[in-house]
Amino acid sequence: MKALQQTTLIVAALATGLMAGLFAAFAYSVMPGLARSSDRTLVEAMQNINKAILNPVFMLPFMAAVPLLVLAVVLAWRGHGRPALPWLIGALVLYLLAFMVTSGVNVPLNDQLARAGDLDHIKHLAAVRENFETRWVVWNVVRAVLHTAAFGCLLWALVVYGAHRMQETRHPSSSAQRPLAAAYHGRAMHADPEPAPGVNPALQAGSAKQQLILPGT
Repeated sequence: MKALQQTTLIVAALATGLMAGLFAAFAYSVMPGLARSSDRTLVEAMQNINKAILNPVFMLPFMAAVPLLVLAVVLAWRGHGRPALPWLIGALVLYLLAFMVTSGVNVPLNDQLARAGDLDHIKHLAAVRENFETRWVVWNVVRAVLHTAAFGCLLWALVVYGAHRMQETRHPSSSAQRPLAAAYHGRAMHADPEPAPGVNPALQAGSAKQQLILPGT
């Protein structure tokens, strides 16, 4: 089970990191570059990018990160690496918010741009660009920040989980020794005392009972 959680954490972090890097790259390089281009160039480039990006290399990490994060949260909740649970929940919430931004804002804008049709048949390229560019850029920055924050939470969750595993490795029997010590202490408290030489056992038992009663009187 621990191996499963460790693998889940690593793969989820990789998937989230890939998405954070992709959207961040659009934010600080692709869109600023296209902002300096003509209306025709921007519309044509984004139409082609929106078609090309729908491939398994993108869709697999983008879609798989959510179930991986859910699985990581469930495993941590069941007690394996529980100290990392708050960071895993934070990563899941942040990723879901970024996912909603993509599906609720950026994808509809991409569809709107695709419906504009072929460049040779678009009469008002400037209007098409204006209705697309500003909103898409702003919300892309939002989802890039959310994905990056989720990636950061996962990295710290890995650190916390690793520290917890190291502690368990160094002290593997500490948790098992505590119940044994408690049981031994309980037996010692309830054990009858050895009778002293030459003393009647019944008298000694009565004396012990009186000593137990006196402190509470």
